[in-house]
Amino acid sequence: MLGIGLVGLLLIIANVFVTYLGLKSDSFYEKYKFEVEKVLLYKDYKRIVTGGFLHVSWLHLVFNMLSLFFFSKSIETDLGPLQFLLIYFGGLIGGNLFALYVHRNHPDYSSVGASGATCGILFAAVALFPGMGIMLFPLPISVPAWLYGLLFVGISVYGIRSGKDNIGYEAHLGGALVGMITAILLKPSVVPHNYFAILVVTVPTIAFIYIIAKKPHFLMVSNLFYDTHKNYRSIDHKYNAERFNRQQEVDRILDKISSRGMKSLTKKERETLREYSK
Repeated sequence: MLGIGLVGLLLIIANVFVTYLGLKSDSFYEKYKFEVEKVLLYKDYKRIVTGGFLHVSWLHLVFNMLSLFFFSKSIETDLGPLQFLLIYFGGLIGGNLFALYVHRNHPDYSSVGASGATCGILFAAVALFPGMGIMLFPLPISVPAWLYGLLFVGISVYGIRSGKDNIGYEAHLGGALVGMITAILLKPSVVPHNYFAILVVTVPTIAFIYIIAKKPHFLMVSNLFYDTHKNYRSIDHKYNAERFNRQQEVDRILDKISSRGMKSLTKKERETLREYSK
């Protein structure tokens, strides 16, 4: 049942409005985007939710809202408005919490977008309506929802492994799994009828989430998860550590000037010295 339900429509309006404010104002965008350091270090927990209503561009927004449009009415009609909201926000929060865990040692990691929420809605549809036909845009081909979900898992894992873009694929998988589990808990009667589709999609999703969280080197994702990063315990700890590092760098530059002269400095070293002297 394609179309949009009332709650789905209100969510699309909210996403459009917040995205408009974020694209219009950099300060608004920076204040509400999901960012690991702001959440873990500064305890700004609202970003776990608000980041899901911001988007980096109108095209980014359109892709996410199309997914919401296609699956909104079926789930909202079958389960009801409140249950639909539980799945939506469960996927949004669950996806960002998983991203927070994966990137807990990457303080500068940030993301925006409703992908976790819409993936939750998509996988809820897989659990509830596994035979629903989904178009593989832009190809004129329709596949069952369960097969689309399996393809989605594969694409997400490839995206994580390749590391070619900044898309938060781990949040997609986290949101998708939370959405499916929530739908099953809300309507457990679907399990005996749709167990094959649920298992085919859920098992590899759980397996890859475990690998990403516990054994990231298996996917060769060193650029994202396996590097060594500073894990600051508090704001004061971060300030003192950065101050110590700056002082060490300045001392190194001064030693270089003493032994080789000012002309030996690189452009970056000159800028560092100039910044420190302010």
